[in-house]
Amino acid sequence: MAAAPVKQRTGGSRAQLPPCYYEGYLEKRGPKEKVSRRLWTCLCGNSLYFFNNTKDTHYVEKLDLSGFISLADDCGRDRNLEAARLSLRLKDGETKLTASNLEARELWKGFLYAVVELSIPSSLTLLPGQLHMLKEVVEKEKLRRKTRSLSRAPSSPLSLPLVGEIPPCFRPVSRVEAEVLLERYPDCGNMVLRPGRDGTSLAVTTRQDLNGSVFRHYRVTQKQQGGYVIDVENPIPCETLYDVINALVEKTSGTLQPFLLEEPYEENITFVSSNDENGERTLHCVRGGPPYRGPALPPKQAGTDKWSPRHQALSQSASPRSFSPTETPLSPMKRLTLSPSPLAQSFTEELKMKLEKRQKTNQE
Repeated sequence: MAAAPVKQRTGGSRAQLPPCYYEGYLEKRGPKEKVSRRLWTCLCGNSLYFFNNTKDTHYVEKLDLSGFISLADDCGRDRNLEAARLSLRLKDGETKLTASNLEARELWKGFLYAVVELSIPSSLTLLPGQLHMLKEVVEKEKLRRKTRSLSRAPSSPLSLPLVGEIPPCFRPVSRVEAEVLLERYPDCGNMVLRPGRDGTSLAVTTRQDLNGSVFRHYRVTQKQQGGYVIDVENPIPCETLYDVINALVEKTSGTLQPFLLEEPYEENITFVSSNDENGERTLHCVRGGPPYRGPALPPKQAGTDKWSPRHQALSQSASPRSFSPTETPLSPMKRLTLSPSPLAQSFTEELKMKLEKRQKTNQE
């Protein structure tokens, strides 16, 4: 039986990947490889990520499907007669993929077509339940791409359009604000992606403990031909901003971890009202009250156990409205990238003290 879709795993760099639609073991042989390797393969977003085994948190290879050309069965002779091979052609070459059996191959084809073409070919031999599963993946991938396009240009001092998805550790804060944020919430991570000072680049601010806080700042520039570069002595090229964060996590053996902080929510309902006589506006706070109880059910009709059609309509109209997936509130990632963090407003006094301390140190 083919591997079933599972929830995305958490931990390490795998937590930074797009949502996982399907995963299982595949044998992979790239255009420059002479032998195949059996790797745990995850279809996350529009890319294939390869891991040595199911428990690894850091992928060893990535195959971007944006350069998709074709996908076809490979009917060549194979020493394993039960295995089923696929020929995946991309702009940068052809990759051979081998599934454990024909059913697994057919399901992998379905998931690959679902994310690269946002459709399901009618030629696939799949069960109704499997087809329904693929239709859900098509809708999820459409929504993911729509969300990604909305989050490409966060409201920040940046003057360049950001390419690809924005990691949730992005904060539209300054260098000093990033330091305060990391120092105030040390348990939430120690690495923030933020706008650079010049407005044409990004930066990563990190914090570690060594007889006190030690901060480091790394410039991240966007290449003209696409992708990003971490500007250190030996520059580190990265395809996406997620890869920038993953590279820093991997280079430090997991010592650096992305900063993830849940945005604060109000504990009470507040509203502003105006005085009709003097026009003064006042902020009111509603601290609590009796729990909401829906309208009482209408009485039953005599001689029957069912509500009348009219009462059924009233009951349905009084029920709370449910949100469809496309009507859900903004995701945490979009909230972080499209609007300044409300936490920054609480930094004023702390920043003032930090800047005054720096000025005194410089004068001395």
